[in-house]
Amino acid sequence: MVNYNQQNTWKYGSLKNFGDFKNGVNKGKEDFGHGTKFVNIQDIFRHPIIDSTQLNRVNVSDKEVATYRLEKGDILFVRSSVKPEGVGYPALFMGADEDVVYSGFTIRYRPVNGIFDSKFLLYTLLSDNFRRKLLSLATISANTNINQEALSSLEVPVPPIAEQHKIAAILSSVDEAIEKTEAIIEQTEKVKKGLMQQLLTKGIGHTKFKKTEIGEIPEEWEVKELKDLANPYDKYSFTGGPFGSDLTSEDYTEEGVQIIQLQNIKEGYFSNDYKIFTSEEKANQLSSCNIYPGDIIIAKMADPVARACIVPNHSKRFLMASDGIRLSVDKRKYVTEYVTYAINAPYFRKQAINNSTGTTRLRIGLSALRKLKILIPSYEEQQKIADIMTTIDQKIEFEKMKIKKLTDIKKSLMQSLLTGKVRVKVDEDEVTSS
Repeated sequence: MVNYNQQNTWKYGSLKNFGDFKNGVNKGKEDFGHGTKFVNIQDIFRHPIIDSTQLNRVNVSDKEVATYRLEKGDILFVRSSVKPEGVGYPALFMGADEDVVYSGFTIRYRPVNGIFDSKFLLYTLLSDNFRRKLLSLATISANTNINQEALSSLEVPVPPIAEQHKIAAILSSVDEAIEKTEAIIEQTEKVKKGLMQQLLTKGIGHTKFKKTEIGEIPEEWEVKELKDLANPYDKYSFTGGPFGSDLTSEDYTEEGVQIIQLQNIKEGYFSNDYKIFTSEEKANQLSSCNIYPGDIIIAKMADPVARACIVPNHSKRFLMASDGIRLSVDKRKYVTEYVTYAINAPYFRKQAINNSTGTTRLRIGLSALRKLKILIPSYEEQQKIADIMTTIDQKIEFEKMKIKKLTDIKKSLMQSLLTGKVRVKVDEDEVTSS
């Protein structure tokens, strides 16, 4: 890539100057399930390049097919969205072996042939600059909406076509790396799921089994209630968060002791994306609801109910919100990591669901959670199982970090390449062939 100060080879213009728009066809629920393939807004949100193999079908007339048939290189915009950030989201149609039409909740844009590299245009429409401009023109009622007039006024860059090809190829290569990494994560998650089912109920190398209320388990294993695992020397080793009235938004501060909310508790890991704090004084008042690095925190509420993770060590202590439960295990007998995996295991989750209350959102109480059954091997086998599962989780975390780095690289490239701040060098033969 070469830096240029001048941008005199780039053109700019409104979308209406380079193509035409058309709203899609409206259909009722009774029309779905058969007929012609049909792009809905869910298909656009699934992936910015539409995969025609996953499309639903809808009953449309021959006239409607002729009017609303998609062509390779068409762009579809989401016309109306419950979430403001979803409106105007674009996707590229790359063609199909049969006719495909599109929903009335979308707007089709068909560029003039030869003006754009279709992927370059898609990346431009996905860029932060374009999205900001688009959202500023959206209208908000029950949903957030965008219309043809607003879209048509939006300005886009039009570099020489050879340069567009090169920019699209660079960004596509990053996308391919991201998708390959996502596939690795998906496959590793499947391996993890299978291992959890096997290791947490059948163990390692056992040949003799016995029947229990949980199912068939190794003969040497025990079935215990979760409360039996709590540290007997810690008065608050198995306790819940404060009553709602004891910790309100008025107690929140800019810094101090972090409050662990439901948003922080994930299945097997702690998410620190959401942070609220309270004062040291308030945390001291609620000392029975304090929780510490290395403890297990369990969520009372879905989704899913009774999910658990280990509290991280970036602070000396935390305060649970009302929907958290602290479990500090007796480390002489139980491996914290093993217990966390077991709490997140399918057999334990099934018990939690069966002992929960609520219709729209499940909730489990502390007394019910205490009595749930958990499978316990020897300390040595607990450690072996925990080590195996931890290795799998570390692999997943490593790949997720790769995705974050690749996403950051892509964002930086989009900001520089799609604005002309950094120009790509195009060889003479590439200009000729384009």
